[in-house]
Amino acid sequence: MTMNRLTKLDPGNPDHRVTVIGGGLAGCECAYQLARRGLQVDLYEMRPQRETPAHHTDRLAELVCSNSLRSDDPHHAAGLLKREMERFGSLIIESARQSSVPAGSALAVDREVFAERVTRRLAETPGLRIHREELLEIPGGQVVLATGPLTSPAMAEHLQELLGADYLYFYDAIAPIVEADSLGPRLFAGSRYGKGGDDYLNSALSREEYDAFYRALIGADVLQLRDFEQKLFFEGCLPIEEIARRGPDTLRFGPMKPVGIETPDGAKPHAVVQLRQDDLAKSQYNLVGFQSRMTWGDQKRVLRMIPGLESARFVRMGQIHRNTFINSPIHLDPFFRLRSLPRVRIAGQITGVEGYLESAATGLMVGVLMAQQSAGRRVPTFPATTALGSLIRHVNESDPHHFQPANVNYGLFDELERRVRGKDKRRVLAQRALGEVQRWIGDHLPSEDPSYPAPTAEQADLHEATAL
Repeated sequence: MTMNRLTKLDPGNPDHRVTVIGGGLAGCECAYQLARRGLQVDLYEMRPQRETPAHHTDRLAELVCSNSLRSDDPHHAAGLLKREMERFGSLIIESARQSSVPAGSALAVDREVFAERVTRRLAETPGLRIHREELLEIPGGQVVLATGPLTSPAMAEHLQELLGADYLYFYDAIAPIVEADSLGPRLFAGSRYGKGGDDYLNSALSREEYDAFYRALIGADVLQLRDFEQKLFFEGCLPIEEIARRGPDTLRFGPMKPVGIETPDGAKPHAVVQLRQDDLAKSQYNLVGFQSRMTWGDQKRVLRMIPGLESARFVRMGQIHRNTFINSPIHLDPFFRLRSLPRVRIAGQITGVEGYLESAATGLMVGVLMAQQSAGRRVPTFPATTALGSLIRHVNESDPHHFQPANVNYGLFDELERRVRGKDKRRVLAQRALGEVQRWIGDHLPSEDPSYPAPTAEQADLHEATAL
């Protein structure tokens, strides 16, 4: 594990304050981790002074795509990452749990409640000042750039000048949201294989209904991209019409897969569309996996062909936006510092991680590592036997010639020293990771520091649950 030392910062010196740019999940988590460990932090968010193509409010940590932070299964890589983050008192995970809505085995939130909780907690955090203004370039002093995939044109241009030609971007897509009281009676509640109870609404399509929907979908008008940009969609978030163009049955193996679902009369559908609750009031539902770049008129026409959505009112249409990320294996060291300008750290999706959860995790790691280094302590990066460390290795050691954004997954982890088969492997990997995180805390964080409490009873139970 790489270790490093940073000149100790004096919190009373205005020149030694830390500037965090960006009020998304990564910036909020990073600013919180720094401030709760005694550093003075200035958090800059350009909204509402300058809007983005995807945000709708001025709240910090606003979720713009899905309302899900993915699986909460403690043996799933995403569930494990949540539990590792909780060891460090993650603001994002705590706020997500406090604003959760039913989503089966996933952790999904009421967007407004979640963003309001994060915004309020940061406003109440001592030593943290929130500034509502756009920074056009990286300022002096210690800086964490967490501007996310919707980095403003001015900052993107500044970053381009700073990093040179090895600067990348891709297009991401957002799924539509519909009003609950506009949905029809053919929808029925349930989760795949019964996991999570009745947390989703489902629309079952017959072969004839699916074929008609498929033909309308591939014939719909879409927003055009330049030829070279057609290849820049992230595979994990393809627009539904792009999936459909790969073959007539690709949707049935993707967002419309019928496995694990039965209709109320016990029939097995040819295809299924799932809608996930998007707020605590159950007034809005998200079409799961239905991100799109169809024109809005054709979206309404095509999506209303889905049984139960014939009269759907759309709160938000599907859309695409440009997501910015850097070629991190070239530009970042294991502590998320720019090799060419070490006083600047990069956090969030702009590093080349994909997803809300992973973005917040990078913010947490930057905050924890920077706080310790700023106190003059030698600390290592997290090992690749953990979910946190696996993300560091992805952004730091991937092939720079083929670098693409990635979600956390066990393929990024160090292999086990012994061979374990089947489902047992995930349990062993999770057990090892939680043990490594707790060992890291015990070895490298001062025992007298109150910001590193012992695991709670619930966390201890979760740790035990991962044992064979």
